[in-house]
Amino acid sequence: MSAALTLAAPEHLDRMLVLVAAFHAEEGIQSTDEQRRAGVVPLLDGVPHGCAYMIGPPRAPIGYIVITFGWSVEFGGLDGLIDELYIRPGVRGRGIASEALISLPRALAGAGLRAMHIEVDRDNAAALKLYRRAGFHTRDKYMFMSKRL
Repeated sequence: MSAALTLAAPEHLDRMLVLVAAFHAEEGIQSTDEQRRAGVVPLLDGVPHGCAYMIGPPRAPIGYIVITFGWSVEFGGLDGLIDELYIRPGVRGRGIASEALISLPRALAGAGLRAMHIEVDRDNAAALKLYRRAGFHTRDKYMFMSKRL
């Protein structure tokens, strides 16, 4: 199985929404169909603030990754946040997420991205191992903080 990445477009909406719903259910993220649709549709329509990639064959994707874009003075320009990364449980452990986490930042660096960030549950040892293997590291003095508006 390959981590082939396809930039998600409007025709992929139904497949993306199924994957997003599965991820949210697995992680205990409270969201409605309408909220998920509102979060995904602009990404597929080409909003400049982020993009979504389907992982695996576009007709039957095995996962997805969403990157949102920002600007960082510290990193010297455009940066990205991996907002969501999901691989179907039945195909996990085959290196698919690692492949995606290594290939996508390289491709985006070629388009001017200067840094990529990811948020992780401190108690999720498997995710920490995966992200470290893909070149991500913790920043000793910093942590993400959030405020819902």
